[in-house]
Amino acid sequence: MEGTIYNIRKERLDQSARSNPATGVVEQFRNSIATVDEKGKRIWIYPKKPSGNFHTWRIVVTTVLLTLLFAGPFIKVDGKPFFLFNILERKFIFFGQVFWPQDFVLLAITLITFFVFIILFTVVFGRVWCGWMCPQTLFMEMVFRKIEYMIEGDATAQRRLHAQTWNAEKIFKKTAKHTIFIAISLLIAHTLMAYIIGIDTTLDIVSNSPADHLAGFIGLIAFTGIFYALFAKFREQACIAVCPYGRLQGVLLVKDSIVVAYDWLRGEPRGHLKKSQPQQEKLGDCIDCKLCVHVCPTGIDIRNGTQLECVNCTACIDACDDVMLKIGKPKGLIRYASYNSIRNGIQKILTARVIGYSFVLMALLGILSFTLATRSDVKTTALKVPGTLYQRTPDGFITNLYNIEFVNKTFDPVTVEARIESPAAAVLERVDGKALSIPAEGMMKSVFFIKIPAEEVTSARTIVRVGIYQDGKRIETLKVKFIGPVSKASDVNSRLKDEQQLK
Repeated sequence: MEGTIYNIRKERLDQSARSNPATGVVEQFRNSIATVDEKGKRIWIYPKKPSGNFHTWRIVVTTVLLTLLFAGPFIKVDGKPFFLFNILERKFIFFGQVFWPQDFVLLAITLITFFVFIILFTVVFGRVWCGWMCPQTLFMEMVFRKIEYMIEGDATAQRRLHAQTWNAEKIFKKTAKHTIFIAISLLIAHTLMAYIIGIDTTLDIVSNSPADHLAGFIGLIAFTGIFYALFAKFREQACIAVCPYGRLQGVLLVKDSIVVAYDWLRGEPRGHLKKSQPQQEKLGDCIDCKLCVHVCPTGIDIRNGTQLECVNCTACIDACDDVMLKIGKPKGLIRYASYNSIRNGIQKILTARVIGYSFVLMALLGILSFTLATRSDVKTTALKVPGTLYQRTPDGFITNLYNIEFVNKTFDPVTVEARIESPAAAVLERVDGKALSIPAEGMMKSVFFIKIPAEEVTSARTIVRVGIYQDGKRIETLKVKFIGPVSKASDVNSRLKDEQQLK
C-alpha cells in the first residue's frame, strides 16, 4: 500500500518501536490485509458485539437513514416520484424534477461537484462516510450482524457453532439466519427496483404472475442473489478489495485528516496490568487487552495506525473507552483525531489543500446553480434533413428542409411555437401545419421549411435564428445553417462569416 497512509503508519510504528523498550518487542509494519492468511486463504471475521455511546448514535443514524431509504419510493410530488433513477429509459428524477439525457452537461457538472465534495470531505474528516452513512456498512453491521448476534450469539458462540458438527441446534440456527438474510435481501432488491422503475411498476410486477413481467422478475431475483451473497458471504471484502473509495484513502488522507486514531504517545509502551508493577517499568495507558481488535469488523489492529481497511465504525473507540473507565484512566486513548493533533497537540483543519478544494467546490456550486436556474423545460434540436440541399421555388424563394425535435422535461403537456428571429426576410413553414404540442415527459418530431427570397441569399451558408416560444415567452433560441446557391469565392467568405456568427 502506497501513499500517505503508508508514510503515516510507518513513521508512527517506528516511533512506537523506539519508545517501547520495556516489552522487548519491535513492531513490524504490516504489509498484508487482515482477512487473508499467508497462503491467500480467507480468514473469516467474527467481530465481538459492539456497544457504547458511539454505537448508540450509529443506531440512531442508521434508523433515520434506512427509514428514508425504504420510504423514498413511496414519496411523490404531484403524483410523481420524489427520486427515480431509471437508467433503462435514461430518465432521472431528483426532488421532483425530471432530467433527461439532453441534460448531460448538467449531469456532468453535478458529478464533478459531488466528487470534489467527497475529496474535500475525506481530506478533512477521513472515512466518516463509510462508518456512518455507507449503505454497505449500515446493512452489514447494523442489520445483518445484529440478526447474527441475535440468533448465533456473540463472537465466541459463533466460532463454537461453526466448529461443531451439524446437529439440530446448528441446522436450526443456520437455517433461521439465512432465511431472514434472504428475506431482507428480497426487501432491499424490491426497494432498489422501485428506485429504478418506480414503485407502481414494482408493485405491479409483485402482484402479478412472473410470466407477465419476466424481465422484471428475473431482475428482482438477480438483485436478491447479489445482496444475499454480499451480506452473507462477501461481507467486509466489499470495503477492503472492491470499494474504489476505500482504495483512494491512501492518496486523499493527509496528516491533518481527522480519523479514528490510537494515541500512541499516551498508550505506549503497552503492557498488561500487574498487581506489583516494578517502579522502573513505566507503561502507557494501553493494557494490551486487544478488545479494539476483537470488535473490529475488518479484523485490523487500530494501534498499528491508519489502515486501508478501517471504515471508521468507532467500535474500537467504544471498546477502549469502556476499558479505560474500568481501570480508572481517562477516555480517548482511541478517538477521532489527526496524526498531527496527536503528535503535536494541535488540530489544524484549514490547510492549503482544504482551502484549494473549497475554492474549487464553491466555483462548481456556482456554475451548477446558474445552470439549474437557466435550465429550460423544453429542449429543441433542429438539423437539416440528411441528403438534401437547397431548392428554388417558382415564387423566387430558396428553401431548406429541416427536422426538428422537441423534448418536454416536465410532467405536463406543453404547446410551443417556432418563429424566425433573423434574418427578417426568412419565413418558416411547417410541413404538417399542426400545433406543436409536446406530450408530458415525452418528445415530438416535426419537419419544416425555411424560405428566404433569392435576392437576400448572399452567402453559401446563412445563420438563421429560430425562437421557440411558450405562452408568448421565448424559452430558447436555435441557430440553424441555411444553404444557398453562391460562387466558390463567396463560399469562402460565407464560411468565415458563418464562424463569426456562431461564436
